[in-house]
Amino acid sequence: MKRRYFISGMAMLSAAGLLPEIAIAGDSNPVKAATNPAEGTGNVSEFSKHLTPLGRALEMEGYYVWCNSPVEAEDGRIHLFFSRWVATKKMGGWINGSEIGHAVAESPESEFRFKEVILAPRGPGFWDATTCHNPLIKKVDGKYCLFFMGNSNGKTNTKRIGLATADSLDGPWKRPDQPLLEAGETGAWDDHCTTNPAFIKHPNGQYWLYYKSWNTSEYENSTDPIIRGNRKYGLAIADKLEGPYKKYAGNPVIDFSHKGGNKQFEDAFIWREKGKFKIIARDMGIFNHEDGLIMESRDGIKWAEPQIAYYDAAHYITQPAPPSYLKKYGRFERPQLLFQKGKATYLFTTSQGGKYMTASPFIFRIT
Repeated sequence: MKRRYFISGMAMLSAAGLLPEIAIAGDSNPVKAATNPAEGTGNVSEFSKHLTPLGRALEMEGYYVWCNSPVEAEDGRIHLFFSRWVATKKMGGWINGSEIGHAVAESPESEFRFKEVILAPRGPGFWDATTCHNPLIKKVDGKYCLFFMGNSNGKTNTKRIGLATADSLDGPWKRPDQPLLEAGETGAWDDHCTTNPAFIKHPNGQYWLYYKSWNTSEYENSTDPIIRGNRKYGLAIADKLEGPYKKYAGNPVIDFSHKGGNKQFEDAFIWREKGKFKIIARDMGIFNHEDGLIMESRDGIKWAEPQIAYYDAAHYITQPAPPSYLKKYGRFERPQLLFQKGKATYLFTTSQGGKYMTASPFIFRIT
């Protein structure tokens, strides 16, 4: 049995006052007694022990809200870039109707207010004709960089990573006419797509872009009852921000397929801390399909064994039974970190459910 600790009443009251759109005890998804990590397993990260669940934010009636990427502006306000699609499409709308929006809050624990849609599908003839998804906001070399995924046919095989840039978080955004990174040649491990971007400027001045992909043949012929194909991460490196990005010869750099059981990895976010590279991501079978993973590396290529970064939703909150159309209910996906003064202060995730029974951000304070 897992031991329990309780969030203090004062902390709960503080959160309730600061997060008007986030569910606190008494709402539809109350924060409950969190569970201490099991001791002595070696699989639990120190990171997981410093998360205080705050609850949901930016719940939008009539929409699924996904892929939430935060950044602090120079005035201290928090800008959130997120993907959304109309609720009538159900969860599958991410692949054939997602758009990328922009919301702003005075602080990470204040109300996020929707500002505008900044990237929407452009229609026939464009590489991002049918969806814009997976936003990742970074400030690089004095400009704001919005990495994202687009596709041209409403399917996974045309997913490609692109890069939009702006001098201000309020735009205007320069939209790319071509993808930043193409898929591999037929038969390659990454011949299906490039998606789920993770980015870091290397200390040596290079620009490192991590991307998710898989092999088309494995995907089409998969007999896995849970997830088709086997998702891995590759690395592409450029001398200039805008590219060209050359794929690392030793790709994929993260590959769990040798562990058996079709273990996989997705939704990576990368940063550097105390001289090491760190990645947080969603588990796809290492421990289960509900937890998050965290790994570290000295060189950004060879990674230590994964540990648990965070747990499933039931570990932190009490939720009502899900409707039948929510198949990913109860887990946190798309982990992204907010940095303030160079320190990771909040973990932003997304999760199905909430007051509209669609999907919305779920935020943790890092203590």
